[in-house]
Amino acid sequence: MNETRRDRDAEGRARNARPRDGLGRPLPYGAPGVERQPEGVVRTPAETLAEAQRLLDAGMPFHAHEVFEDAWKSGPEDERELWRGLAQLAVGLTHSARGNTAGGARLLRRGAGALAPFAGSAPYGIEVAALSGWARELAARVESGPTVDAAAEAPRLRG
Repeated sequence: MNETRRDRDAEGRARNARPRDGLGRPLPYGAPGVERQPEGVVRTPAETLAEAQRLLDAGMPFHAHEVFEDAWKSGPEDERELWRGLAQLAVGLTHSARGNTAGGARLLRRGAGALAPFAGSAPYGIEVAALSGWARELAARVESGPTVDAAAEAPRLRG
């Protein structure tokens, strides 16, 4: 029997220890990769946005998605949809940059839809209407065009 060994953390949960590239794709064991985002970090909204913007600007939307996911999981209930929508935008950009145009477009639109209830309030200075417009425009473009460059397409989260 050919049994595949799975990476486990100290509690026995499955964790993939393979290195990853800037778009979160697994690389062969031993290959140099991009350092992964630590999981479960509780940040202020300002810290979350600053770290996510840094990662987006560096062409690492997969890693930005992990930052948003931490906020989504640790934030107040009434803000979870905001952070989930931002995570979906980052994952949509990730898939678009990886060449998965259908999945990328779908996630970009889903993220824009999740942000819709926040459009009139600009929580934490987030330009929700502009982000939603960016996501819908990029979704339309990736469905009919080539793979996008994640850093070149990185959105501005705040004005």
